[in-house]
Amino acid sequence: MAANGDYQIVVESKKFAYEIIDVDKYLVEQREYVISKQLLRSGTSVWANIAESKYWFSRKDFLYKMSLALKEASETEYRIDLLEYWDYLEWYNRKLELQSKMKEMIKVLVKIVKTTKENSSA
Repeated sequence: MAANGDYQIVVESKKFAYEIIDVDKYLVEQREYVISKQLLRSGTSVWANIAESKYWFSRKDFLYKMSLALKEASETEYRIDLLEYWDYLEWYNRKLELQSKMKEMIKVLVKIVKTTKENSSA
C-alpha cells in the first residue's frame, strides 16, 4: 500500500489519468478531436473504476469494477497505439513511458482480476 493508504494501482492510475488529460490537451490543439476524446474517456475511466472498487459491497462488485478498469485500460492502449501509428505522439517526449505505464497497469489489473476470480471460487 502507498503511504496515504491507497493501493499502488490507485496511485498509478490517478497519475496516468492526469497524463492522459495532458495528452488530450495537446491533441485538441492539433485539431484531433475524435480519438482524443475517446482516449480521454477511457484513460480517465481506468482510475475512476479502480477508485470505485475501493468501496465494494461484495467480491462480485469488486471484480466487476476491476474488470471494467481492465477493459478501459485495454481500450486506452488501443487508442495510444492508433495515435502512435498516425504520429500524433511524436511530440510527446514521454510517450515510451506512457506506453510502458499502460502495459504495466494492464498486467497488474489482469493479475487482480484473475486472483479475485480464483479466490471467489474457493
